[in-house]
Amino acid sequence: MADINWVGGIVGGLMIGSAATLLLLFNGRIAGVSGIVGQIFVAKPNRGNAWRLFFGAGLVSGAAIYSAFTGALSVQMQAHGPLLIAGGLLVGIGTRLGSGCTSGHGVCGIARFSPRSIVATFIFIALAMLTVLILKSFR
Repeated sequence: MADINWVGGIVGGLMIGSAATLLLLFNGRIAGVSGIVGQIFVAKPNRGNAWRLFFGAGLVSGAAIYSAFTGALSVQMQAHGPLLIAGGLLVGIGTRLGSGCTSGHGVCGIARFSPRSIVATFIFIALAMLTVLILKSFR
């Protein structure tokens, strides 16, 4: 079995849950990353985008802060150019069709016992498993 950092996973999960809770309590918004970041580019400038910018900056700076304390992050790309672009486009289309992403449905929706989010998260996971199975069979 691989060396798994359980403490890091638990702390990270607690931080994600806390951030989602605080955003809902203080801003009345669901922490769906695709919706928040997507609105930075399409919302009117006077519509209170500052919190979205800070949210996005927090996502990026979180990795930088982690890296500063633990050393460089080890990132290994599992695909190249065209496949990454196609995957990104499909994820973007999927988040629009599904009215949210894994953070909105999986973290916030399930916590609110939303039937739609529970079904969406089940579909995300099932299709991810199927995709891995198919891609592994071509190696």
